[in-house]
Amino acid sequence: MVARIATQAARTAQSRRAALPPSPSGPAAPSASAAVRSGSARLHLTMELPYPTDIPHVCERIQQDVAERVAQLTGLRVGEVTLTVRRLVAISGANRGRVL
Repeated sequence: MVARIATQAARTAQSRRAALPPSPSGPAAPSASAAVRSGSARLHLTMELPYPTDIPHVCERIQQDVAERVAQLTGLRVGEVTLTVRRLVAISGANRGRVL
């Protein structure tokens, strides 16, 4: 249940922070796993991010958003959120102005 909540929170954060709206032809949906013990949760997220992007900044914001949302909905303390970037997805028009 915690992993499902984290997955939905990651999808929302990905759309909000990385400007990647969920779409059938777009990037793959984020995935999450959770380990819960003694009222505390550790989360692991895997997702795609747009290219170009400020990867460290976007990842940090997504981790914070997911931790806050999971804590809010579950009452658990979220001690750690790790995030793996599966791949970078080129944004339409990202090559505009670039000399090839």
